[in-house]
This record gives sequence, C-alpha cells and structure tokens, in this order.
Amino acid sequence: MKAAYYEGHETIRIGDCIPASPATGQVQIRVSHCGICGTDLHIFHGKMDRRVHMPQVMGHEMSGAIAALGQGVEGFAAGDRVTVRPLDPCGHCPACRAGHSHICQNLKFIGIDAPGALQGLWTVPAHTLHRLPENLSFAQGALIEPLAVACHDVRMGEVREGEYVVVQGGGPIGILVALVARTKGARVLVSEVNSYRLALARELGLEAVNPRSADLVQLVTEQTGGAGADVVFEVSGAAAGAEMMTKLPRTRGRIVVVALFPEPPAVDLFRFFWRELKLAGARVYEAVDFEAAIRLAASCALPLDRIVTHVIPLEQLESGFREMERGGGVMKVLVECSRD
Repeated sequence: MKAAYYEGHETIRIGDCIPASPATGQVQIRVSHCGICGTDLHIFHGKMDRRVHMPQVMGHEMSGAIAALGQGVEGFAAGDRVTVRPLDPCGHCPACRAGHSHICQNLKFIGIDAPGALQGLWTVPAHTLHRLPENLSFAQGALIEPLAVACHDVRMGEVREGEYVVVQGGGPIGILVALVARTKGARVLVSEVNSYRLALARELGLEAVNPRSADLVQLVTEQTGGAGADVVFEVSGAAAGAEMMTKLPRTRGRIVVVALFPEPPAVDLFRFFWRELKLAGARVYEAVDFEAAIRLAASCALPLDRIVTHVIPLEQLESGFREMERGGGVMKVLVECSRD
C-alpha cells in the first residue's frame, strides 16, 4: 500500500502508506479512487500551508470499501462500499447547535486539516460514511463528493421547474451544477471561456457560450423576454464573473456564489438595491446533499463518466496536478489509490 505525501514547494513524495488502526467510532477504508480538485491544487501550490501538517496526505473526493471497524460502529460491515463526506464538525459551536454543522465555526475538513484519501488505507470517523449502491462503479463513486457540492448549490438556489439559470464557469463543479439544475426542469445556459469545456458542455446537451465573444447580458435578456435570469450561479471565481453576476438576474432574482475568490472582488451593490436581488453563499454540503447525489448518480440520469478525462495511478499524482495547471482538455482527474 502506498500514499502520496505533500512536502511543500510543489513536491509530492510517494511512500509507504502508514495505516492508522480505527479507534472507537472510526472505520478504516481501502481507498479505490480519489479525485483531485481545485482545493488540492491550492494545497500543492503552497497556498494552504498554514492549515496542512506536512508531510500531508491530501484528497477528499473518494470511493472505497471498508477494511476494518473500530468499536461502537454500527450499521456497517467490512467490505461495504462507501464514500466519505469529509467534514468533522465540533458539535457544540453556535452553528452546530443551530443545525448547520457543515459550516461549523471550528470545522475540520478532512484532507486539509487532517490526513486525506490519497493513500491505500484511510481511517475516518464513521459519521462521515455514505453507502454506495452496487450499480455505481468506484470511479463513479469518487464523483459523489463534487456532485454533492452541486446538489447543495442548486438547493441553495431554490431552482424550480421552468426557471432560467445561468452558470458562470464550466469546470467540473459548474458542469455538475448545470446538469443538476437541468434535472429540476430548468433551462440552463453555461458561460465558459475554455474551448474544450465549452465543447463538452454542448456535447452534454447544455447551451454554452463564451462571454468573451458573445454579449452575455444581451443573450440572457433576449432569451428571457427582457426579464433576466431567475438564478445565476457564480462558479468561475474570476473578477469578471463577480462583475457579471449582478447584470444577469431578473427583478428579485437569486445569485449563488459557489466559487472561492483569491481576492475580494468588486460587486455592484446598486444592482441589488435596484432589482431587489438575493445573494446566497453555498459552502460544501450537508448529509441530505450526499444522499441526493447518490440517488442521482445511481439513477444514471447524469453523464458522470464524461466528466472524467484522466485516470492515473497514485504514483503519477504530480503529473495530474501539472495537467490541471495546463488546463485545456482536462476536467476531472481520478487517481487509483489501491489496485489488486
């Protein structure tokens, strides 16, 4: 069994996995697949060194099978196929007491604040587990976490049948948000500058435009009879996206900010006043979103396999990050963490 250790300065070392025996209330999982995402890339670039404890095993988008159980774990058995909701809340802060443990004021994100899934054997609290149905492959199971993000975003946006939705940003999360919104019966327009991602969105049956070559405001205005979008999801994390997001909604339209911005962006607050817009943040997910994601994936209603562009062995993790840096023809990179 191997593990990938981040050692700072864009350095990944592949070494022996050091399994942690599950304590009371914990389980040990033999990890099959783990996706790498923008957060992992930020860690690789050293932008989260203040949070990680090097050498750090990162990774949180995963699937696998239970290898061992600690005392007191009920409802699961060795061999069960699972994914992990990688949140470890404190349980006693005001947010937790209010029922919002996913935004716990002392939240530990497993894979950042604690060792992650890019290893053969991973030990986590049993309360993080979600069971995977048999008709989902382990590769598809590793997409449940980002799909749960999209389910949470769409739920926060209160998307309803017949509504007009704009998704700014056509990366993995943006495409998943668009696909989930479409299952709600919404008409969806994706705004993306990457030509590969634009083409993929269109192949998936989504309407997609490049805002650098199309007048996005005019297009949305024309397609909505002058009203504007019902919901705008800002997933680009770009200053231009923050500027555009207030120009697109109808009166009393909704904006959901999904992306993390490297710097606080300029936002046109006058538009909020003028059109009585509503702004919501959407951070990670709740248990209900994981279960919704699993149901959607198991229903085969979403073309999840098309989101995956690369599957690599653990030993090639650094090359996976370099591929993400180059952009172009990459969406989701999956890493095989253990192979029989």
